[in-house]
Amino acid sequence: MTTLAAAREIEHLMTLHPKGFDLSLDRIARLLERLGNPRYRLAAEGGGKLVDDDVFAEAIARVAKANQGQKITVFEILTAVTFILFSEHPAEAAIIEVGLGGRFDATNVISRPAVSVIMPVSMDHEAYLGDRVELIAAEKAGIMKRGCPVVIGAQESETALEVLIETAERLDCPTVVYGQDFLAFEENGRMVYQDEDGLMDLPLPRLPGRHQFANAAAAIAAVKAAGFEISHRAAEKAMTSTAWPARMQKLTQGRLVELAPKGAEIWLDGGHNPGAGVVIAEALAEQEEKNPRPLILIAGMINTKDQTGYFSAFKGLARHVYTVPVSKSDAGVPNDELALRATEAGLSAEPVNSVADALMLLRDSWDGPAPRILIGGSLYFAGAVLDENGTPPT
Repeated sequence: MTTLAAAREIEHLMTLHPKGFDLSLDRIARLLERLGNPRYRLAAEGGGKLVDDDVFAEAIARVAKANQGQKITVFEILTAVTFILFSEHPAEAAIIEVGLGGRFDATNVISRPAVSVIMPVSMDHEAYLGDRVELIAAEKAGIMKRGCPVVIGAQESETALEVLIETAERLDCPTVVYGQDFLAFEENGRMVYQDEDGLMDLPLPRLPGRHQFANAAAAIAAVKAAGFEISHRAAEKAMTSTAWPARMQKLTQGRLVELAPKGAEIWLDGGHNPGAGVVIAEALAEQEEKNPRPLILIAGMINTKDQTGYFSAFKGLARHVYTVPVSKSDAGVPNDELALRATEAGLSAEPVNSVADALMLLRDSWDGPAPRILIGGSLYFAGAVLDENGTPPT
């Protein structure tokens, strides 16, 4: 198989199986049973590396064959592929991230997780999860399993927090809550993590943004809740070496970067809902305090998101928005419609055909100080940008 084999396998699946969202556990449970329930064989040492493309493609083909052409979503197929690859490339710990919600997400087939982690709950996927934050919290709480440890990250919503705590208590889950049982704060240019075991004096997180303090704290709490010992040295290494593609990722080289105005600072973030918009805007405001630059947005979004809510976070911060199509999703919002959503949020906006066009238009018309550019609005979009830039995750 060539390096494009995995992409071809996925494209083939898109022609055979329903697109979009179809929340249920029945199909994935049936498929995993045919595959021998590989999720139960996660153990031993591992390397934390991406498998080669041909290995990925072969696993996709194997899982698709086991499905025998029955109705199933591509996400469910790829979730089964994940469990197959994790079982065949074992590790001491496997991190399974929910795709949508929790209760009926295809990943929610682990009966005894070492720990379930609920990060900040905000309005998202309202058509599937509910139109109030407490309903969304209830869906996310569906990954909690009776008697299994739970870590609840920082929550903006008190009602969401109440739902999460009540669910954990009802299921007799040993639970630690950010702000109550553990927390993190900055002191003397360092991050201090605190829980019932004491303090850890650590470097500031490598990932930009004040929200990364709470994220790092939740990660440390989760490792401990899962039963692992975490040394001070290991925590220090995590703070300084963690990389997260398309989450406030600074792009310093690549084909797209070369098209930007000279000296431009370019950030990529796949955050796509109002809550994400707020934390991204806060991170960029921090950058503005340290090194003032005009902020330009290049945005692509899909139609299941609150586009105006996302853009609202940047009012008074962004000078202009270029809106572009999302090439890797059928749910992409047309660029002219997305420009209207940005305008509704009080921003100056115009549609263009691509990120490359936006960067060249900006370069050819820019005569001020080197700008700060945020490319974002969708993980689909961010993935396409990394591919076009020639800097995919490794």
